[in-house]
Amino acid sequence: MGRRKHNTAEAHKEAKKTLYIAKLMNNPTSPQKTRLVADLVRGVDVEKALGILQYNPRESAPKMRKLLLSAIANWQAKNEGARMEDAQLYVKQIMVDEGRTIKRMRTAPQGRGYRIRKRSNHITMILGSRLEDAAAVSESSEETK
Repeated sequence: MGRRKHNTAEAHKEAKKTLYIAKLMNNPTSPQKTRLVADLVRGVDVEKALGILQYNPRESAPKMRKLLLSAIANWQAKNEGARMEDAQLYVKQIMVDEGRTIKRMRTAPQGRGYRIRKRSNHITMILGSRLEDAAAVSESSEETK
């Protein structure tokens, strides 16, 4: 591997150390319905997001709450001994992408068949720390001066 590729790979590794990601693949709910729940928690503090997801009546809310708990566990694995309250964690980014669509046929009148599309989605949740983000912003502003 060339030096430039190696340096780029090392930079990506360093950047991933500060990302706390959880993914849910092939969630059997339509992406449009799941995005409505995702919009509620995007940019919100973790404690508040857990409360929102716990009392939301939509079908995607319990699955997204479990995904958020998984992302918190990933944060704790990378930051042993640190307190979650001190880090000021928040939902930095949440993406709901379209997954595979299962196609079925439903019988219809006069010998026809209607197509049924059972959609699924992939959810990616990234947590961030308000303290780390503030430090990064201050460093970048000092570099530009």
